[in-house]
Amino acid sequence: MRHASRKYQWTVLGVLFAVFIVLSAAYAQESVRTSYSPVVIKESFATIMDRMKAAKPEVMECQMDLLNERYDLSNRPAKGVTMSRGKPIQEGVRAKLPKEMTWDKLAAMSPEEICKKDLFPKGLMPLPHPNHPEGGMVFPKSHIDEIKKQEGRDLTRFDLDFDLPDHFLPDFPAAIYLTTRPDLGDVSQGKLVTIDNYYELFNGILNPKQLEGLRLLVTPFPQQQFNQTEDRRSERPSRGVTCFDCHANGHANGSTHLVGDIRPQEFRHRLDTPTLRGVNIQRLFGSQRALKSIEDFTEFEQRAAYFDGDPVIATKKGVNVLERGSQVHFMAEVQAILDFPPAPKLNIYGMLCPTKATEAEMRGQKLFFGKTKCAVCHPAPYYTDNLMHNLKTERFYKPRMINGRMASADGPIKTFPLRGIKDSPPYLHDGRLLTLEDTVEFFNLIQGLKLTDQEKKDLVAFMRAL
Repeated sequence: MRHASRKYQWTVLGVLFAVFIVLSAAYAQESVRTSYSPVVIKESFATIMDRMKAAKPEVMECQMDLLNERYDLSNRPAKGVTMSRGKPIQEGVRAKLPKEMTWDKLAAMSPEEICKKDLFPKGLMPLPHPNHPEGGMVFPKSHIDEIKKQEGRDLTRFDLDFDLPDHFLPDFPAAIYLTTRPDLGDVSQGKLVTIDNYYELFNGILNPKQLEGLRLLVTPFPQQQFNQTEDRRSERPSRGVTCFDCHANGHANGSTHLVGDIRPQEFRHRLDTPTLRGVNIQRLFGSQRALKSIEDFTEFEQRAAYFDGDPVIATKKGVNVLERGSQVHFMAEVQAILDFPPAPKLNIYGMLCPTKATEAEMRGQKLFFGKTKCAVCHPAPYYTDNLMHNLKTERFYKPRMINGRMASADGPIKTFPLRGIKDSPPYLHDGRLLTLEDTVEFFNLIQGLKLTDQEKKDLVAFMRAL
């Protein structure tokens, strides 16, 4: 009997131990972070769409409340200053300050004091995606409407909309300048280049290899949110997106995404799509990835960035694997002949001609190459050093969650060229700075420059001339 009792006790202990192992494993599986997205979706498309459509008003209200809390979003164009195709440039500092604070008072404080008193302006903090936990490509309405008109392809997402007002975005459609034919000026003819019109616009200007590269740049291929699977974010099955949907006319249209190279989700940076103008003089690609050639970047975008850096999902959704020796090379060649816009006040060294520049622009140039140390990272003639730099903005605030985005250390970021900068709002790698005036205030604070109001205006005047 005693032996049977012991056997029973061991059996109970064995069962309890087994239950403990199962529960521990389940807990561990639930609590451990993963780099992977779910491959098998257990909801029907109709269920997913209904759920996300119902949540959309609250999602967008939350994001717009954040933007209105951070910024003055009014339409206040600068007088007499436009982008290349005539769109007015927004002027003035749009980031809002804490109550009873001024920019001069703030600039007089140390980073430690600003951090301790939580006075760093919210408009200078990292900017979250319109729905950061969800992420994905989001396009401005102007681009969605034009693509739908030309191709019948719908880039509308049923779960969210683009967030920044149109007057803070680049010219649409943007001008196109070619290093190979500077005599032609803007070759866009005022049109958005698509699969419908690329041939008629560029036949006789590009060679056959370049034409094929351009065709690939405007051909839709499957992407994370725009494809045929049940977890897409377009109402109808989609042919996908093109390289020139984000880099419209080889420039930018304000479209946004999340960088694919960071995990977990809350640490991923919102991406302000950069212009492709002048990539021929650049030696680093991707805000932090430091890819070494435009060919690497082109191939990486289609294989990985389109699918949030997840090759399993890419295979599931229909990744377009480009052939490196021909297709990637052809696409890269087209990107490499996209030129900066003309800057008639600059000489062959990228500096202002005194006979053409205003006094304010000349003063701004002196500041740029002197007191402000801007030229340390942005030297003439193209105003980039082709390196990465860490501004350590996190000195000014404590880490916090903002609409699903963990605002903490950004790390080193690529130095983007400043040639043609007035054509490329918003600014910084995540688009958190809406105007050049915001940009000057940001760097005045980050670098501890203590600029006067006149010096700030002169710097803006100089950058507009680039």
